[in-house]
Amino acid sequence: MRFSNILIQWYLQNKRDLPWRNDTNPYSIWLSEIMLQQTRVAQGLPYFIRFTNAFPTVFDLANADEEDVLKLWQGLGYYSRARNLHKTAKQIAFEFNGEFPKTYNDLLHLKGIGEYTAAAIASFAYNESVPVVDGNVYRVLSRYFDVETDIASVGAKKEFTQLAAELLPKGEVNLFNQAIMEFGALQCVPKKPNCEICVFNDSCIGLQKKKIAQLPVKSKKTKVTKRYFNYLVFSDENNKTIISKRNQKGIWHNLYEFPLLETEKAESDTTVLALIENQSFVENAILEIQLSNPEAIVHKLSHQHLTVKFWKVKVQGTLDDGMDCESAAEFPFPVLIYNYISNQWF
Repeated sequence: MRFSNILIQWYLQNKRDLPWRNDTNPYSIWLSEIMLQQTRVAQGLPYFIRFTNAFPTVFDLANADEEDVLKLWQGLGYYSRARNLHKTAKQIAFEFNGEFPKTYNDLLHLKGIGEYTAAAIASFAYNESVPVVDGNVYRVLSRYFDVETDIASVGAKKEFTQLAAELLPKGEVNLFNQAIMEFGALQCVPKKPNCEICVFNDSCIGLQKKKIAQLPVKSKKTKVTKRYFNYLVFSDENNKTIISKRNQKGIWHNLYEFPLLETEKAESDTTVLALIENQSFVENAILEIQLSNPEAIVHKLSHQHLTVKFWKVKVQGTLDDGMDCESAAEFPFPVLIYNYISNQWF
C-alpha cells in the first residue's frame, strides 16, 4: 500500500481547488465528469460554473429547454454529451425524484453514464470501492508498473481495472481515485514529465528502465474523415438571414447552422460559386455572392477534419422565415459558426 499512501499524500498537498471537490454532491460530480470528458479542466471550469448558476439542481436542468442547454454548452464540443446530460437529468428528476442511484451498478442504468462516470460518482460521492480508470490512470499505472499492454487492445481495460482495484485503500477510495487522476493530469503528464521531482522517482519501474516516453503503449490510430463545407449566409433587403436546426445524426445534432452546401472533395471557388447559383436554397433571386473567407477554416474534430468557407449571398426582396442577426445569434450554434457570427455581425 506504499504506492497508495504516497499518492494520497501527494494529492492532499498538490490538488487543485475545484468547485466539484468541495462536497460529495453527486449532481455536481456527475456534471463535472461529463463536462471533462475529452475536455481540459481549464476549458471546462467556466462551463461548470455557468451551468451550476443556471441549473443549481438536477430539477432545474431537467426542466430546461434543450436549446438553452445546448446554448450554454456552445463551444465545449461533443454535443451528444449535453443532450445525454439533459435526458439523464429528466430521468433522475422524474423517475427517481431527484435522487441519484447510490451504487455503481445502478448508476450504469442512467443514460449517458458508462463505466468510468459511474465509478467516479460511486467512489467520489459514496466512497464505494470501485476503481476509476481513464487516460490518466492508464498512463500512471503503465509507467509505474511497466505494463506494456496496448491500451487500445480488447483486454486492456479489464487488466488495468483489476490492477487499480488491487491498489484501492480501504476507506479512502474517493481520495485514491481523485489522487491518481490528478497525478496523471499534473505530474505524470503525457509528454516530458518532470520525473526528477516525482514522489515515485525511486520506485517507478518505467523510469528505471528509461521507458517513460514509450508508455503507455497505444497502437490504434483514429481514422479521420475529410469533409468540405460551404455555408451560405443569406441576407435580404431588411438584412435578415436564415438558419435551420441540424436534424441529421452525427456532428452538431440539434444545433443551428446556415444553409449548407457540402462537396465530396475540395472544389475551386469558381465551381462552388456555380453550384450555389444553380441550386434553389431560396426562391429569391440572387443579387450578389461574395466569399467571406478566401482562406478556408480548417476545423478539427476527433474523427473529422472540416474545411469550411462562408459565402455571403445577397437576395432580392424578403426571405421567408427571415430572422434578424440579433435574434439568430441567440440560438445554439457550433462554435465555428458562432465565432463567424461574432466577428461578422457584432
